[in-house]
Amino acid sequence: MSKFDLGRFNLERIRLGESPIKLKKVSYPRSRVKDGYLVDKEGKRIGTKGDMYTKVIMDKILQEGCLDHDPRPHYEDYYEGAVYDKENNTIILKNGSRIEVAVNERVHIKDNGVVHWVPAHTISVNTGVECIYDLSKGETPMITLRPITVKTSIAEILWIYQEESNDLVLFDEMLGKKTWDDDHKVNNWWNDWALRDKDGNYILNEEGHPTIGACYGGTTCPRDMIRSQVIEAIRNNPDGRRNITCLWQQDDFEKPHGLKPCAFLTIWNVRHDWDGEDYLDMTLVQRSSDFATAGCINQVQYAALLIMVAKELGLKPGVFTWKPVNIQLYDRHLDQAIEMLSREPVNDIDATIKVKDGVRFDDFTTDDVKVLDKEAIQKVKTKNPQLPFPLGI
Repeated sequence: MSKFDLGRFNLERIRLGESPIKLKKVSYPRSRVKDGYLVDKEGKRIGTKGDMYTKVIMDKILQEGCLDHDPRPHYEDYYEGAVYDKENNTIILKNGSRIEVAVNERVHIKDNGVVHWVPAHTISVNTGVECIYDLSKGETPMITLRPITVKTSIAEILWIYQEESNDLVLFDEMLGKKTWDDDHKVNNWWNDWALRDKDGNYILNEEGHPTIGACYGGTTCPRDMIRSQVIEAIRNNPDGRRNITCLWQQDDFEKPHGLKPCAFLTIWNVRHDWDGEDYLDMTLVQRSSDFATAGCINQVQYAALLIMVAKELGLKPGVFTWKPVNIQLYDRHLDQAIEMLSREPVNDIDATIKVKDGVRFDDFTTDDVKVLDKEAIQKVKTKNPQLPFPLGI
């Protein structure tokens, strides 16, 4: 068994003026790894390569990770019917229970309750993490330790690089959600980073839609990144070593924008292998990864992007490498991480990324990418049900 040092973690939180946290458990089984996969007690391979990396990385963060001192995100907890006792710096819930407000926490009074802002601390590592998948051999970053929203992740990657859009309504529509015209609501995970005015109202584009401003699709659109810097560049010079896209553009950040890119740099190379086949390899560099929430999502969507581009170019999908730099677990995700480390992956399912043949990059839709079939999805949901991941915004 391995154990997370909660006592050391809470002592540092208290020193920083934060409240200590409680966990359901602090111990979890040590993972057995052989030849790049998890194995059971008998040495039989279990789960996907993504499952293996997930357990190894989470264990590394829990054992080696350091606590940040100045978190920029925060959690927003809303307590309906609560009141704030300013004199005693305490939130009194409608059931009479009390929440003491720590030094670095904030309280905002609403008409029918209280909003409690709590710093969203993380523990993180900055070195020694790299995930490598040979897609031509069926290796996959998909995990079975919890359900993953594949369709939304594919919609996002197409929204950024194919549609080259920062329009949040378009993202909803790519997922079949058309609520904006009815109730002016955004129903995707980018809503918290939408551009807003000083009163908290959306800043709308020419279509009358909210956006995330000059980042992601706002960066790819004027540069036509994938088409010009990857597809056409490789088509014109397959052996070029300058096939790079970069979402980290300082000039863009001088304009209004939402969340600065996390997964930001891709490097593409053609490999003429000794088996006589030409493969397309790609490396994704990520400055920061909220691992429990989006680590698998980022890997799956960029591996799918690699396959889509390879098909456009008539190449075999090759090796996908993921290089996150700062990789973290949020304090409110520690229970979930320990739960995932305690789970067994799902066996005997096909979790490879399957992309439809004969489709040009411009024509791909979310329906053209499949990972798990319906039966496999149900197996994952039954054995390893979804976990909540509060968002630090």
